[in-house]
Amino acid sequence: MTAPQDSAVPSAFLRDGYVIAPTDDREALDEIRQHVARAAARHLGIEPPSDISAFMNTIATRCDAHALNELRLAVIGELLRWTHFRDLYFACGRSLLEAIVGNELAMQRGVGFSIQLPNDADSVLPLHSDVWSEDSAFEVVLWIPLVDVFGSKSMFLLPLADDLTWRDRVATYRDRGIEAVYHAVEPMLHWLEIPYGSVLVFSHTVMHGNRVNRESTARWSLNVRFKGLFTPYADKRLGEFFEPLTIRPASRLGMTYRLPTGFDS
Repeated sequence: MTAPQDSAVPSAFLRDGYVIAPTDDREALDEIRQHVARAAARHLGIEPPSDISAFMNTIATRCDAHALNELRLAVIGELLRWTHFRDLYFACGRSLLEAIVGNELAMQRGVGFSIQLPNDADSVLPLHSDVWSEDSAFEVVLWIPLVDVFGSKSMFLLPLADDLTWRDRVATYRDRGIEAVYHAVEPMLHWLEIPYGSVLVFSHTVMHGNRVNRESTARWSLNVRFKGLFTPYADKRLGEFFEPLTIRPASRLGMTYRLPTGFDS
């Protein structure tokens, strides 16, 4: 659901489980994309691209599926070493995150980065919900495409109302497998159309994934998880997978307060 007005964001998220909106900070997004493109070019041993969109869309002419993972890991490594990356990434979706999650946030320490080449069956992410793998239901994902995404070049998501209905049915497909679930819910799926310059925030509780990219150009996208700092954690703990991002003064005082000692009880 595209939400052009801040007041519409919470209701759209609660209805659909996701919101798409223009980035809060286009300069920050452009800087991230330029950094990614330059890191990729360095890894490939070529000059930085003058036309980043063309470079990313046609990356299959420079890197095949067998070399893709090394390219991904090289770019991720450079992003994690980049001092300003976390602040810039947060700036891209700050208003959505604060409207949906709150203003005391924890942010994933790492970053997810995907390049999906045309017709690459190895880049498929089957239908799933992250909480099935014991992630916290209180997390959201800020998903940012670095090129225009549409059709099979994008990702799909089962809207919240349908997801709520199907959660109780998934177990009945145990013997048929998750691919059978995908085909059962396929008519209800939303394939998200997101132009470069817009961002997606979605609840990873809802079923989502991607299929083989049948478009003629590649998808480049980043994803980072956020959650309320004081909401429940699952296997991915604060200080391990997450670290604090925004902490208000009252919370800082409360977190450091110690009762005086030396008095009788």
